[in-house]
Amino acid sequence: MKLILLILFVLSSVNFVFAQDSVRKLSAIRTTLVVKMDGVPNEPAWLSAAVIDNLVQQRPEFGKPEDVQNKTTAWIMYDDNAIYFGGFNKELKKDSISTELVGRDRIGINDYIGIIFDTYKDQINGVGFFVTALGEQYDAKYSLGNEDDSWSTVYQTSTNITDSGWSFEMRIPYSALRFSKNKVQDWGINIIRRRTKIGHQYSWNRIDPNKFGLMSQSGIWTNIENIKSPIRLSFSPYFSSYLDYTPDKNGRQQSSTSINGGMDVKYGISKGFTLDMTLIPDFGQVQSDKQVLNLSPFEIRYGENRPFFTEGTELFNKGNLFYSRRIGDRPINGYLTGFLAGEGKGAIIKNPTQTKLINATKISGRTAKGLGIGFFNAVTKPQKGIYTDSIQNQFEVEISPLTNYNIIVLDQTMKYNSSVTLVNTNVLRSGNERDANVTAFLWDIYDKKIDWNVWGKVGSSRISGNNSKAVSGYNHELNIGKFRGPFNFQLAHFLADDKYQQNDLGYATNNNFNNYKLGAWYKITKPRSFYNRLYFQVDINYSQLHVPRNFQYFNISQHADGQLKNLWSLGWNININPEQQDFYESRNFGRKFKVPASWYSNIFVSTNSAKKYSLSMEYGLRLSKKYKGNINELSLNNQYRFNDKFNVSLGTNLVFAKNDVGFAFFDNVQRDTSFFGLRNRNTVENSLNFKYSFNTKMGINFVARHYWSRVAYSKYYSLKDDGYLQDASNIDPHEDPNINYNFFTVDMVYSWEFAQGSFVNIAWKNLGEQSTSLINEKYYRNFTNTIRDPHANNLSIKIIYYLDYLDLKKRKRTKQG
Repeated sequence: MKLILLILFVLSSVNFVFAQDSVRKLSAIRTTLVVKMDGVPNEPAWLSAAVIDNLVQQRPEFGKPEDVQNKTTAWIMYDDNAIYFGGFNKELKKDSISTELVGRDRIGINDYIGIIFDTYKDQINGVGFFVTALGEQYDAKYSLGNEDDSWSTVYQTSTNITDSGWSFEMRIPYSALRFSKNKVQDWGINIIRRRTKIGHQYSWNRIDPNKFGLMSQSGIWTNIENIKSPIRLSFSPYFSSYLDYTPDKNGRQQSSTSINGGMDVKYGISKGFTLDMTLIPDFGQVQSDKQVLNLSPFEIRYGENRPFFTEGTELFNKGNLFYSRRIGDRPINGYLTGFLAGEGKGAIIKNPTQTKLINATKISGRTAKGLGIGFFNAVTKPQKGIYTDSIQNQFEVEISPLTNYNIIVLDQTMKYNSSVTLVNTNVLRSGNERDANVTAFLWDIYDKKIDWNVWGKVGSSRISGNNSKAVSGYNHELNIGKFRGPFNFQLAHFLADDKYQQNDLGYATNNNFNNYKLGAWYKITKPRSFYNRLYFQVDINYSQLHVPRNFQYFNISQHADGQLKNLWSLGWNININPEQQDFYESRNFGRKFKVPASWYSNIFVSTNSAKKYSLSMEYGLRLSKKYKGNINELSLNNQYRFNDKFNVSLGTNLVFAKNDVGFAFFDNVQRDTSFFGLRNRNTVENSLNFKYSFNTKMGINFVARHYWSRVAYSKYYSLKDDGYLQDASNIDPHEDPNINYNFFTVDMVYSWEFAQGSFVNIAWKNLGEQSTSLINEKYYRNFTNTIRDPHANNLSIKIIYYLDYLDLKKRKRTKQG
């Protein structure tokens, strides 16, 4: 009996110690001494700072203590204005440090160290500040399961590399943080260090890969006293000038110039809330879209490259109701000028392809009680098109009205990483044009151990205007899952009725669905003989129309991937698709197409990216017995680093589809009759990227991309009522459906950060596009023809100057003194 009591006592003691160790605590220490930001933390202030050491592996071998030879020792302290974080990262030799100049907000193959704060200690939201061994910065916002690296703020860093490692210093002003008004505060805190060449990542407080959530596994920084948020007010006025050369319809180059000016404003309304505003914005230097030939019945979703719409938008992206490309996108009635001109009856004189943004405003933040509030508003100006009739009378028509876009978000965090959210999006257009309103309630509820999760969304839409009766729709997503431990699963149901619409400000390919999903996955995170980690996943999906309840598809997919000891990654996918019913490919509502059964498999491998030369490769094959169809896909990406400053990458994507079946054209008389075609499609995409960094503040980035897609039809079919196809070889298409499409772009930008947050950007953009029905030409001829054709060229210079109110105030006092 005594032995049993002794064993129980020892076990309880071990559990107690583990529980204490699982959440590490660090006392906050205030300093009044000066710190020089030179990358060497040897000032007297550091001697009294709180010590951070004894880091443990996050991966590949969770929980293993850090090697003494590569030990991390860091210090943290604060004063009236900022937080100071510094330290030394030991290495056995200088060559062990992985370095590359990649630019701000990129990591590349760099070794780095960073600190993450959960200022409201809600165990969900956080902000991270990182620095690479070469002194480049990376900052990010964190929410549950999400890292938003588009968020940027202003803080100071400096590093110094020696033969035995590298040291760093970081100054994070309170203007870069949001926190409560309490006189004494405790924050969540964690330290992350990465050593790239051996694939190790460490943390101060343990981050268990078998637990869900990052901020919920933070330590605690205690007794932060009497800190105050300063006046957070900054201005970023810009000046830009453009020289454009655009070919007319005869191929002659027409030149034009423009001069623009505007401003971005950031203002801290309170300790927890910030206002961001852009006035007369200019996005002319953003990266070109990777346009593709779209043969599907749905629009292509392109990425967002405009900084204002990517930075600090995590609240507005709740519920997937905000697709920022809608703002400043194509005019809603852009087709009108072409329609009114008519075929052979007139001509289009002016038809703007984009709406113009007048201003946009974001207000976002979180209260001390965990209530996140977001307000977004943007206004686009009216656009008009001009056309002539058959006798050259000129007419003007509005193709896009004055439009206001608005989003309101309320997000309340609760215990155990849980939250509830209310989102409303609203689009109001002047006149009788279409208006839209979408409202959704979201929940994300965990149990006490953060083991089980129930999450979902209930939403409704209301479309009005166009002199028609308002239409309301309904949508929901219901999920339950287990996310703790090596085995996880998810069971989900997705539904939208045939009236639900969110595309005025959001993105969705279609409505009217009733879908079910079962997913299960298994993680092996403990390294073994030849691998560091393995991951396996199986998904089963079943879909019906909501009205009527007709079957759409059923599929099973399997995925597996892993990392080997040599830091190579590899994996494979298998997808089995029995015969499906597609209600959209015919482009006629309600007409189904029986998609032939198929299976798909691919493999992928990537070498160690820390090496000078790295390669990633993926090969996929899809087979369909009916029509003897097959699709071969090959993707290659080569990268070579000449040194820390210069690297070149070449990417190639090849798709060769044989005997693919899809929509070809409508009947010339009856638009409700769809004809399909048996087609071969070859797609080749090549992109070349080189980047040279002169130093941490200045560099050149060059990206050239050529995309070619050729579609050749060999046989035509008519679509029967039962969804199958019947031979229509005698049909004579009124228009040749064969397509030979080329798209070529060059984006070259020289950027110089001449002062903190201030930039000079010089950019050259080149765009060429060609679309014909000459399908017999080979790739080289297509490429040379595209290069020879007249291109649109744009040369621009943009100067952005960052002005901080506090700095201006200090300068004024200095002059007066």
